[in-house]
Amino acid sequence: MLRAEPVWVETFTGLRMGRFEKLRRVVRERGGNGPGDGRPWCLPLAERLLLVAVYYRTNLTIRQLAPLFGCSPATVCRVTQRLRPLLALEPAPRPVPGADRLWIVDGALIPVRDRQVAASSRNYRFSANVQVIIDADTRLVVASARPAPGNKADAHVWRASNLPAVAAGTTVIADGAYLGTGLIVPHRRRAGRPLLRGQEEDNAEHRRVRARIGHTFTRMKNWKILRDCRQRGDVLHHAVQAVATLHNLAVAA
Repeated sequence: MLRAEPVWVETFTGLRMGRFEKLRRVVRERGGNGPGDGRPWCLPLAERLLLVAVYYRTNLTIRQLAPLFGCSPATVCRVTQRLRPLLALEPAPRPVPGADRLWIVDGALIPVRDRQVAASSRNYRFSANVQVIIDADTRLVVASARPAPGNKADAHVWRASNLPAVAAGTTVIADGAYLGTGLIVPHRRRAGRPLLRGQEEDNAEHRRVRARIGHTFTRMKNWKILRDCRQRGDVLHHAVQAVATLHNLAVAA
């Protein structure tokens, strides 16, 4: 059976034990142990956190996870439902007046089975559009929006989300799909009007910096729940938030 030992924690969460303990303290403060009365959990909090991490990392089914942790499928279901909202990303701090900060936003298509969340999109699958903001300097995830149907344009999802309010007062760059949103996007080439040399250089620097969010999405998709989310409802939203939290802890280590 899997236990919250360094070899399993580092393998499935990417965190060293010190960071994992910090995560455990945060989840406990958010109520991870549940009410004081009633039947106690059959697994300690550290192993319940590891269970959720294994679920997100491997995308195993509940019946497959149960024997790995020596508990019933019903317990696995209760543990994941209880803990996944408690792994939510910390709200982004408000920008300090006069501080020179640069954020990057982009959207990723996440395959999901729930037709109420997903829509047929350009990857020929039913997907959800997940918008994420990162800090260009630290590579930390600052915020993520609730998933939108995958056939929605990035600019539309941005306007309909809470991200513009989060990013107020901060310089945010994005790709050409966010034209008209007020974000910093590359110069557009018009028919019969080639870009000037300075504009080409600006676009090259823009691409170089914007590549960082592509690297972040690549690392986040190492968690296989973001390659094929089978469950319905808010599961994908909670998964993105939890993976972002674990990513930030690992990057900041």
